[in-house]
This record gives sequence, C-alpha cells and structure tokens, in this order.
Amino acid sequence: MKAVFLLLLFAALVFSGCSTMALRPGDFAWPIESVLKVNEDGIIEGNQYYFSLNVKDLLYSEVQDSANISNTTVRIIRNTEGYYFITAENFKNVYVFEQIEGGLGLVNKILIKDDGIEKPAFNQRPPYVQLLNGQNPSILLTKDGIVEGENK
Repeated sequence: MKAVFLLLLFAALVFSGCSTMALRPGDFAWPIESVLKVNEDGIIEGNQYYFSLNVKDLLYSEVQDSANISNTTVRIIRNTEGYYFITAENFKNVYVFEQIEGGLGLVNKILIKDDGIEKPAFNQRPPYVQLLNGQNPSILLTKDGIVEGENK
C-alpha cells in the first residue's frame, strides 16, 4: 500500500510540472501613442518602451517606395490585448501586428481612407484604439477592424 501511495505521489508531482503557466488578466496597453521617425536604414526606435523595429516592408507595402523613407513619421500604439497598431500620415491603412519571435507579425490591415489619412493620431479608449483622422470623426478599432466610425 505504501508503494502505491508513493507511486501516485510521484506521478502527481511529475504531471503537475507539465502544466502551462498563464498569468491573467494582463493589460498591455500603452497609455499614449509613440510618434517615431524612421531613420535612413528604415528603423524606428522607441525609448519610452524601448524597442527597435525595421519598418521598410511596411512602408514599401503602403507607398511602394523604400528609398525615401527617412522623412516618414510612424505612429504606433499597443492595445490592452497586446496588439500593435501602426499607421502614418498619408497611409490608407492601419496595420495590426502581434508579437512573434524576433519581431511583429501582421494580423490585419484595416482600410481607413482611400486617399490617405490626414494627421493621424492614436488614443486608448479601452477596449478600443481610437484613430483620430484630421477633419473626419474619430474611428474606434480592434484587431479585427473598425467598430465605429467611417472608412472612405
């Protein structure tokens, strides 16, 4: 009987070590957007929440030009779920990314305005990200798309 008890205790200890730890709930939002200049190598660097990211492919996808990128200012914010929302002036879209090993992976590309966004700015409006778009009404976004507001 003692041997069975020890065997069961051993099995319980072994299998309890195989469980996956989850730390929840978590809030990953940045309270305000980061406004970052792209350097001549296509890199943006944030000092408030230190990170570095090559955005050449994003800029090429949006404007089909990877040579004249150093004058671009990228706007980025992270929502409560940890998704990154990125856009810039004259972009047609807001790009939603998630963290992957060594970078960010595209989750969604949200069309905002066919002729480009004027004076974009992000705000947190949990559970949404608010996009201010120049003269147009603000737009509420999730990783899946537009919740409220207009796209043209």
